[in-house]
Formats: sequence, structure tokens, C-alpha cells
Amino acid sequence: MNLELLINEELKNAMKNQEKDKLDALRSIKKAIIEFKTSGSGKELDEVESVKLLNQQVKMRRDSIDMYEKAGRNELADKEKVELELILSFLPKQLSEVEIKEVVLKIKSELGINSPSEMGKLMGAVMKELSGKADGRIIQTIVKEILS
Repeated sequence: MNLELLINEELKNAMKNQEKDKLDALRSIKKAIIEFKTSGSGKELDEVESVKLLNQQVKMRRDSIDMYEKAGRNELADKEKVELELILSFLPKQLSEVEIKEVVLKIKSELGINSPSEMGKLMGAVMKELSGKADGRIIQTIVKEILS
């Protein structure tokens, strides 16, 4: 199903059920969709672009959670965590660290990468392969571990 239609349907349900936190998160996603469509990029909101858009929303939430927790604002961090969980529910299943490690090792051997100086090359290939399937921070940590 199209992301925009899915979000609109979920918005209706959240309004009917008076779920304020869910409604806030869905409105935020809807706002991002509208911004994407009116950006003038000429791109369609297909599955790949939907995953990118949702990943941007996930990154924003994770950054906010880190900031709020460092500032001791746990109530705001909790609200962001609820929104994060909702956004993650629209993304494809995330890979485990073991699965990510297998993909990184496979790509490393395919590209013949052996030194830490080639980390950028490996990261680029892995991120392309795992786009939307794993968190970039986890991928980066695994790549650093494998190359060191």
C-alpha cells in the first residue's frame, strides 16, 4: 500500500480513537510527505523514497531522544520514543547485528577491501545494500569493528 494512503488511514483511526501521541507522530510523517511532494524534485513517492523519508524521521527522533536525555528531559524523550516506535512500524523489518555483519563481510570480500583506509568505499556499498533495513550507526560500528 502507498505510504501516503496508509498514513491517512492511520490518521483517521487515531483521530477516532483519540490517540494523541500517535496522532502527533502521524501528522509529522504526513507533513514530511507533503514537503516531499511539493519540493519540486520531480520524484515520485515510491517505496524507495518512502523508506528514505521514514528513515529521516527515525534519525530526527533518535537525535531528539539523545538531546532530551542529556538535558534530563525524560518526559520529552519518552514522547519521542513513542513516536519512534510508530515510525519504525512502517519500515521494513530491521536486520539483527549478526545479519548486518554477514552482509558487511560478504561485501568486504566481494570488493577486496582489507584496510581501514577503505572504510568509505565499504560503507557506501553496505549502506546501499542495507538501505532501510538497518540503522546507519549500527552499520558504521560493525564496519569499523571488522576493518580494525
